[in-house]
Amino acid sequence: MRCSIRGCAMDKGHASRHGVSPRLWLAGGWLLLALLAAIFAPLVAPQDPLAQDLMLERLPPFWLDGAEPGYWLGTDSLGRDLLSRLIFGGRIAFIVAFAAAIAACLVGSTLGLIAGYFGGWADRIISRVVDVWMAFPPVLFAILLVAVLGTGLSSVILAIAIIDWTRFCRVIRAEAMGQSRMDYVENARIAGYGRIGIMLREVLPNVVPSIVALLSLEMGIAVIVEAILSFVNLSISTDDPTWGSIIAEGRLSIHQAWWVLVFPLITLILTVLSFSQFGEALKARFDPVLR
Repeated sequence: MRCSIRGCAMDKGHASRHGVSPRLWLAGGWLLLALLAAIFAPLVAPQDPLAQDLMLERLPPFWLDGAEPGYWLGTDSLGRDLLSRLIFGGRIAFIVAFAAAIAACLVGSTLGLIAGYFGGWADRIISRVVDVWMAFPPVLFAILLVAVLGTGLSSVILAIAIIDWTRFCRVIRAEAMGQSRMDYVENARIAGYGRIGIMLREVLPNVVPSIVALLSLEMGIAVIVEAILSFVNLSISTDDPTWGSIIAEGRLSIHQAWWVLVFPLITLILTVLSFSQFGEALKARFDPVLR
């Protein structure tokens, strides 16, 4: 059965939209729920996340025998409420995710756009720097940077941004290089637009979907890196809970209180996957080629 080009394109567009919506709603719903819980943590957390009570140590979640009212996900080895610690730990995770990803995005996307559009010596210099930068193992590089800069939230954010700007640079360079060969760019040159104007008015809007997808993916990566750093006690220097530190505590008591390890792992995995799927869904929804 034959169909016109327009009809086939419309059918693919409908299928794409139907395929995107569930991912967008599910991932966005989880991220919104986690973000709101983190923002309003003092109001929604059932207990003080730092309050210790050894009489309440290792209480099980609410559906198991021996649970106590008000401690929905149980307690850890010091009697601290696990749900409250996860909610407050989300504050650190989202602060690092947004700040580090935006910083890496601004630096990497700018350099990638310049390298891909202008080419020549600018491309050669930026590409060589990226190659050297990416030769270092990222996690080990992050640990080294935090060890040099000192523990603290700003050090973690700076370390992640310093490491991961290269991811944006390489992808946006390739996108900008491809876009700069398109007919609409040549038409803009013939119309008399300057090179900077063409880059900002014509090329940049067409690489924005890739930037959005990478930004969302980088937020998930930043959450993982912060969890790794806090797992090895190289994140924030205060007693505030983080997902990585909760996982480290749960690992020590996995045989006596499995929930202290399992619930933060589930929270971390869901958040990282949601960032990734949310970015891909946004790209599929707003990319003019895919549409």
